[in-house]
Amino acid sequence: MGPADLTRLLAALPPVNDPRVLVGRLDDAAVYRLSDDLAIVQTVDFITPVVDDPFTFGQIATANALSDVYAMGAKPVIALNLVGFPGPPLPLSLMEDILRGGAAKAGEAGVSIIGGHSVTDHAIKFGMAVSGLVHPDQVIPRSGARAGDILLLTKPLGTGIITTAMK
Repeated sequence: MGPADLTRLLAALPPVNDPRVLVGRLDDAAVYRLSDDLAIVQTVDFITPVVDDPFTFGQIATANALSDVYAMGAKPVIALNLVGFPGPPLPLSLMEDILRGGAAKAGEAGVSIIGGHSVTDHAIKFGMAVSGLVHPDQVIPRSGARAGDILLLTKPLGTGIITTAMK
């Protein structure tokens, strides 16, 4: 969904007036102050397959979800799997490979996958709800980007548009 449509939809919701909410609604992750020196960062992200190999797709989807927490300056610590799977005639081994890829990538990051949720869906979808920790003074919201800031590109520009077009 595009930012303009999302902004319009979210404007219909009641405002969030909790002063402990440091970042919310229009960013890729939310940040909530737990104490003077600790905040939790939460995000949820899932995608449809962008490659043919299920293990690699699991890794990509996991890296994509974890990146929202890293982008806020936080360290991801736990995650929940999110699965949409059509079922037969697709074998469960396909979903097993996706989950193994996700677990491998989460393991590299030191993130524990502690559960999740699955639904029967017309298309394969995989991602994660991820929680991380950060000092409240070290949060890096997307809205804080300024001209002259250094950007670290983790993939070539246009990759998302190309993979969407290929689908």
